[in-house]
Amino acid sequence: MGEIFTSLSHGVLIAVQPGNLLFAAIGVLLGTLVGILPGISPSLTVALLLPVTFKLDPTGSIIMFAGIYFGAMYGSSTTAILLNTPGEAASIATAIEGHAMARAGRGGPALATAAIGSFVAGTLSTLALAALAPWLVDIVVGFGPWDYFGLMVVAFVTISATFGDSVLRGLTSLALGLLLGLIGIDKLTGQARLAFGVPALLDGVSITTLAVGLFAIGETLHVVSRFAGGQESIEPVRGSLWMSLDDWRRSWKAWLRGAGLGFPIGALPAGGAEVPTLLSYSIERKLAKPPGRFGSGAIEGVAGPEAANNAAATGTLMPLLVLGLPTSATAAMLLAGFQQYGLIPGPLLFVSNADLVWGLIASFFIGNLMLLVLNLPLVGLWVKLLAVPQPWLYAGILVFAAMGTLAANPSTVELLLLVGFGLLGYLMRCWDYPVAPMIVGLILGPMAEGQFRRALQISLGDSLVFFKHPGSAFLLAVAVLAIVAPFVFKGLRRFKAEDA
Repeated sequence: MGEIFTSLSHGVLIAVQPGNLLFAAIGVLLGTLVGILPGISPSLTVALLLPVTFKLDPTGSIIMFAGIYFGAMYGSSTTAILLNTPGEAASIATAIEGHAMARAGRGGPALATAAIGSFVAGTLSTLALAALAPWLVDIVVGFGPWDYFGLMVVAFVTISATFGDSVLRGLTSLALGLLLGLIGIDKLTGQARLAFGVPALLDGVSITTLAVGLFAIGETLHVVSRFAGGQESIEPVRGSLWMSLDDWRRSWKAWLRGAGLGFPIGALPAGGAEVPTLLSYSIERKLAKPPGRFGSGAIEGVAGPEAANNAAATGTLMPLLVLGLPTSATAAMLLAGFQQYGLIPGPLLFVSNADLVWGLIASFFIGNLMLLVLNLPLVGLWVKLLAVPQPWLYAGILVFAAMGTLAANPSTVELLLLVGFGLLGYLMRCWDYPVAPMIVGLILGPMAEGQFRRALQISLGDSLVFFKHPGSAFLLAVAVLAIVAPFVFKGLRRFKAEDA
């Protein structure tokens, strides 16, 4: 524990450096804007900033990306409460009670409990991350290449199953990403693969170009294609932002329960923030006294889910930093950010780039404090931003995406790839194919291939090496079970229905 405290103290010294503080402030400010403005996700924003930040300091840039992630969690609660339009899927539960409170003239306390709950949960979950990450690193650092390959197969399967409603569509998206990861020069043989005689493809497909095309251009085109031109009605913030003593009494236990749910579920490979927020809402509803308060503006129905939302966001960074496995679309973009600087998240990152890791973890405390200071006094400003004409917004995103990509890699081939990936991302959204597995496939595919080849080299070509080691055998069994289980359960339900 003393070593952890020393590392965290050193991280605080790095995080409070003026440059890193500036990056954190920019990140949380942009994240709040992203959460409030309709049709813009944190993954889209990180994708847009990847080509702009490729020459900046890695520590400051990644601190900024993390600030965008947390800021979006805060900002989405504002639209959920005032517009009844959750900016993120994880804010659906917040909208139920939060908008009812806003209609009753209690929008101020709803926004206050959301902001304070997010701060409390973010602080507690950051402490949990700092305490548990080194312990998990000690376990993972003993993995062999066969174990890493099994772990990546589990990541491929769970990510494909988590994003979207169809496992098959998720696996299809992943397969496209793995195929793109094969393009370029083979590191083992030095032979060109799938380059088709185009010199620009010998270095492989740029993660930045794919991310900006799929997330920024594809998502923008999809939102614009469904834009009806209407303006949503905004519920004004009436009354004071201060919470009453009864509001505090009803909120503090919900904050702790939400944090306790959000962090462990968010850290799971198939966790995410949607499950703990809805689970928190259900628990608060069952514990409410009197039970009939829910549905008409119960403050604990805002406090619990918002705490779970922010804690889950911190939880997703546990597998990302320790294992290099993203469990959300934004985590996938953060992984792309690490890759942009030649950094590979995982247990070795805690040794080779300890300053960056602990500076990043310490910045979570500072970012959460900045968000609390930003969100409550500036509510009026955030509400006015909701009136920004959406056509201006989307046109600006498209221009910024093209200029940023060309600035990072001025090439006709890169521009054509950007447009192609953008159209592909639009079509994938139209047909309900998740795009995040494709990003993960491009990032983790070459890494999985490298571990696979290394395991075969060590075992002198023995293909059973993955089943001879208990760790990799267990992980591969989990992956097979994750693929087969949904089809088995679906067949059992159909059989029971026919029998009935």
